[in-house]
Amino acid sequence: MSSVGTPDPNSGWLSDEELAETRRRLPLLYVEAIPVRVDGLGQVIEVGILLRANAAGTMTRTLVSGRVMYGETLRDALFRHLEKDLGPMAFPLLPASAAPFTVTEYFPFPGAQYTDTRQHAVALAYVVPVTGTCEPRQDALELTWMSPADASSDAIAAEMEGGRGSLLRAGLASVGRLQ
Repeated sequence: MSSVGTPDPNSGWLSDEELAETRRRLPLLYVEAIPVRVDGLGQVIEVGILLRANAAGTMTRTLVSGRVMYGETLRDALFRHLEKDLGPMAFPLLPASAAPFTVTEYFPFPGAQYTDTRQHAVALAYVVPVTGTCEPRQDALELTWMSPADASSDAIAAEMEGGRGSLLRAGLASVGRLQ
């Protein structure tokens, strides 16, 4: 499959070569977010899924995702990646607790539930309501809003990279919206 998250043009404190070498040697920490719209009672009514072209040029669906930088808090990383992928007017409502709904582990070899051909990565996953206007940025081509039932369908799961269809279903189950 493809990679975890959006390639970051500013990879932080590592050159491209250093990052590639680090990925070969150590698991890296990521945050992932399922952007949602909620009604007045806090029930999830829509799920936002990104459409991207992966490195092979194949169109895939994915979630907001990215690395946690050295010295960066989880909340700061989550906010940075939500803004990077959804735009500055998305207005995410970050959770009061830094505890994720699940922890996923991506492996660089086939057969794992979650895969990333570049690396072994650990991702903390969150469901995050957004209240503003979302304009996909970076390498995302569009953000599609759909009902929880449509988002958790087998058809959408088949379009998601790295096993994220399972992650999306787990997120919807964590907020009582898996049908």
